Amino acid sequence: MLLIKAALLGLVEGLTEFLPISSTGHLILAASLLDFTGETAKVFEIAIQSGAMLAVVWEYRRRLSDTLRGLGSDEAARRFAINVAVAFVPAVVAGLALGKAIKAALFHPVPVAVAFIVGGFIILWVERWHHRRFGAMDLLGARRARVETVDDMRPLDALKVGLLQCLALVPGTSRSGATIIGGMVLGFSRRCATEFSFYLGIPTLMGAGAYSVLKQREALSWSDAPVFAVGTVVAFFSAWLCIRWLIRYVSTHNFVPFAWYRIGFGAVVLITAWGGWVDWRA
Repeated sequence: MLLIKAALLGLVEGLTEFLPISSTGHLILAASLLDFTGETAKVFEIAIQSGAMLAVVWEYRRRLSDTLRGLGSDEAARRFAINVAVAFVPAVVAGLALGKAIKAALFHPVPVAVAFIVGGFIILWVERWHHRRFGAMDLLGARRARVETVDDMRPLDALKVGLLQCLALVPGTSRSGATIIGGMVLGFSRRCATEFSFYLGIPTLMGAGAYSVLKQREALSWSDAPVFAVGTVVAFFSAWLCIRWLIRYVSTHNFVPFAWYRIGFGAVVLITAWGGWVDWRA
């Protein structure tokens, strides 16, 4: 049963990590329903994010390998690497300074549900603003954004996205949502914001996973390895499918359906919690 729970949580992680609906929030809610709680469970929820990030590495392996080879001679490769590094730094600083306090206060189902709803309304507002500014034709590429591709980004653009990513420390906010929707507000094209969110997630989430495992290593044992392995592998394959689908989706669609999903799902959690119909455990 423990391996089945690990597989289910890996599936949740992979399918939600890159959508603006908060993978952490969904993992907290799913773990509560599955009664998969405790310190080991918290480390597991962070560690399996590395599986989703490995899916990004695999999907964009050519771009990443070209960047590594070109660091010494290719200006575009150096600029890309610098942008990712600059965007990564704010999350490290904020995570080390505030991560423990935020986990203690907000890593619970009801605060997550509230963040779902608030984030949903923010997405609706941004999409409405984006439509007025760029028009529906933006989805077809007829009207160019200020930053059309990842290669057009400047370090200042990357820093702003990195600061927005810090909002995702609040569970239920969504790292992808903060960086993608925030990028659109900054003038990125929908595809550029989405792809940079993928790239930025590699150091952010793999670093968070490694740090969490290292920090809690004394609470873990080799008997936990099969559970972590199953969750990570399932997260990898489900995330890989989600990445390929999402890139096609953003070419012709907006994020309004995800906003309504967040609002509806968050409302269901709050109603069932306040009515006592579901035992949403901390």
